[in-house]
Amino acid sequence: MPKFNAEALLFALAWAALAVFAFVRAGYLAGAILSVGLLVLIMPVSSLVLDRTGDLAKERLARWAVLGAATIGLGIWLAVYSAG
Repeated sequence: MPKFNAEALLFALAWAALAVFAFVRAGYLAGAILSVGLLVLIMPVSSLVLDRTGDLAKERLARWAVLGAATIGLGIWLAVYSAG
């Protein structure tokens, strides 16, 4: 049986929580973009970093950076469009 990876579980939960939060606050389209759209973005970024460097720590940093950028983007979206 493979070793349990708590960081991967935490990342998946954070990703799901962000998508659910976007769905609740901004609607179906925002939730779909953050769930499927991040999949389309995170997988190539992870593959590219691993292919170029082979360093799992850098891949992990890139993956979390993409999720962080999406969180910041959602925050800006909500601030701009819920203010009006």
